[in-house]
Amino acid sequence: MSSQAWRKTACNLCYINCGIEVMVEDGRIAKVRGDRDNPKSQGYLCNKAGRIPFYAHHRDRLTAPLRRRADGEFEAIDWDTAIAEIASRLRALVDRHGGKSIALYGGGGQGNHAGGAYVHAMLRALGSRHVFNALSQEKTGDFWVNGHLFGSQTCHTAEDVHHCDLLFVIGANPWVAHGFPNARDQLNQIRKDPARKLIVIDPRRTETAEMADLHLAVRPGADAFLLGAILATLLRRDAVDHEFLAQHTTGFAEVKEALSRIPVEAWARAADIPLGEIERCADMIVAAEAMTVRVELGIQQGVNSTLNSYLEKLLIMLTGSFGRKGTNQLHSWLQPLWGNTPNQKFAPTDTEVIAGLLPPNMFPQAVLTDHPDRLRGVWIDSSNPANTAANTSEVERALRTLELCVVVDVAMTETARLAHYVLPASSQYEKCEFTLFNFEFPTNYFHVRPGVVPPLQGTLPEPEIYTRLSRALGLLPGDNVLAPLREAALRSRPAFAAAFRAFVAENPAAVPLGAFLLYSTLGPSLPDGTAAAAPLWGAALACAKRAPEAVRRALRLGDEVPDAQLGDALFDAIVNSRSGAAITTHMYEEVWSLIGHPDHKVHLAIPTLLEWLNRLDPAVASAPNDYPFILAAGQRRMFNANQIFRDPAWRRDDPDGALLINAKDMACLGASDGEWIAVTSRAGRIVARCKADDSVREGQLALPHGYGQSYPTRDGERLSNGPRVNVLTDSRNCDPIAGTPYHKHVAVRLEKLPMAEAAACEELSRRIHQ
Repeated sequence: MSSQAWRKTACNLCYINCGIEVMVEDGRIAKVRGDRDNPKSQGYLCNKAGRIPFYAHHRDRLTAPLRRRADGEFEAIDWDTAIAEIASRLRALVDRHGGKSIALYGGGGQGNHAGGAYVHAMLRALGSRHVFNALSQEKTGDFWVNGHLFGSQTCHTAEDVHHCDLLFVIGANPWVAHGFPNARDQLNQIRKDPARKLIVIDPRRTETAEMADLHLAVRPGADAFLLGAILATLLRRDAVDHEFLAQHTTGFAEVKEALSRIPVEAWARAADIPLGEIERCADMIVAAEAMTVRVELGIQQGVNSTLNSYLEKLLIMLTGSFGRKGTNQLHSWLQPLWGNTPNQKFAPTDTEVIAGLLPPNMFPQAVLTDHPDRLRGVWIDSSNPANTAANTSEVERALRTLELCVVVDVAMTETARLAHYVLPASSQYEKCEFTLFNFEFPTNYFHVRPGVVPPLQGTLPEPEIYTRLSRALGLLPGDNVLAPLREAALRSRPAFAAAFRAFVAENPAAVPLGAFLLYSTLGPSLPDGTAAAAPLWGAALACAKRAPEAVRRALRLGDEVPDAQLGDALFDAIVNSRSGAAITTHMYEEVWSLIGHPDHKVHLAIPTLLEWLNRLDPAVASAPNDYPFILAAGQRRMFNANQIFRDPAWRRDDPDGALLINAKDMACLGASDGEWIAVTSRAGRIVARCKADDSVREGQLALPHGYGQSYPTRDGERLSNGPRVNVLTDSRNCDPIAGTPYHKHVAVRLEKLPMAEAAACEELSRRIHQ
């Protein structure tokens, strides 16, 4: 007799992590619907979330630890053997070369962050501080700018889309990629309201651009020229908010001088945007009562990416579109997802460490250099750099060179196939999970969720993996030492707090291992198997201390709860709510308290970027002649997602990850719709099925991310599905400050395939999708 039950959890397809309910039938996820009780998403669901069962249940799941043999093949081993051998090799590596010889790559996949605190704690206890992850492949230029503007790299802007009358979208497609709560609902409301407007800057006529009142189809790679021309136009009109600038900013005079030198007409030509459209854009900005700016990877992984982020922030600040209802804000944190590390360097590559992170672009160099402090071991958690980092061939070479490479993942990824050990993790729906991407203002939310289906036999959740390893490494005290703390937690929270503080005072060396201590002691007292959320206790205490009134508003508490108990009340609200809980509610005027500068003002002048702006040359905006097409590598579409979705059957559309090409360009190539075409860059060559699409400009191409994965056929052979786009990308084609790759601007050429190669591609596609 089958059993059925609806259980609350969250979507893991993008960082919004909408609340969902899943129908569990006999231990498997069968259906998905929006969770109306979720205070953030309120029942919202996009088309992709319904395909979550394809993530949770598929043929490529790992069910035993694997060890690579000398012949390159893998053999299954038991957990005790895996833990003992890995601990021994880690300890030997640290003893020979120090903890700085090891790095973490990843530390939590999309919506999969419960294990992050544990792997960070383990590696830090070994002396490692080096971290590569997806954030440093996408966002560190923005973090660097924020550090200068707001006084800390952990200051991060949010958008009050729900209340704006002008939404300005730059290099983003929220209809498909979301990026803010209930994105499609919000876009539809703007479209239907004649008093609200939408401007989109994007080379492609995206689904969002189709809805826009003004679409500025900028030349690929020329965003800085267009943004600079818009800012200079506003300055020429004196259409800046002088009162706001005088009250809340410093450095406007230097910014004004730099913007005044911009030759608007020449920069408009470089951007391939008529002056009349720039003037119309300025008209709409001036007419708006409340503008909010939404940006994404289109400019954060585009040419001049760090400068783009600066110009975006100047657009916000010069128009006074900050700190008011319907504008941009800063948001609170329960626990910052990244750090604040100004003026730090990674010695082996002389690379700036931004927000505590290293750019994946320099990962191969960090391994392959002859510097004495080069990386010799890498721990890879819920990440797949062999597919996601720039310059696949160099990444693979670096991975093969390592003395020790360990991968923790749910499936046999392309990176896992190059590791020495592969440890099978339970999936995001088989264990306690939460997300740290909480970027809302004025009310911010947090969602702890227990597992909804039993863990696959042979797998372990990451907190348990790292706890076992830390014990094997001799880092953690024994159960007999921790037993009094565990007993105190079962008695009461005040008793535990007193016992924990006393323990830490007596054992200061245990401080870096706080996540493990809390998991092993406070964890067993938490409801519904949410022990992995125990490290959030310290984060809740800190949050309540930073912003007590905002926490009281979120929890709807008065003075009946004293400040000393507020952090515990916040922690209890988080771990006890199955649909998520509000953690802070700020007043709009309180945004200034979130700024890190002592004067609580925005410091507009960043000399390095103003000098960069002055050096921009409109003559370099076009593509090189030998590679005449500009490829946007990693486009988001209706049926692609992140690398955790490996089963090709999940896609209802675009099964091969088509290369989008303008029909005129296709005609000039002599190709037909659906034909296989070779795409070649300076870094490599791939083959993709082409699709005529006039949403892209002539000379512009687009390939999706989330493809290029090998997957087992029914007879066990592994076949690769779709384009492996980072074979084409070049790690040297990157931002000079943050090292973020210019994935949205890859120069390529196209060639028709010989008949035999095209036939082989067609047969491969048929087999993978049959």
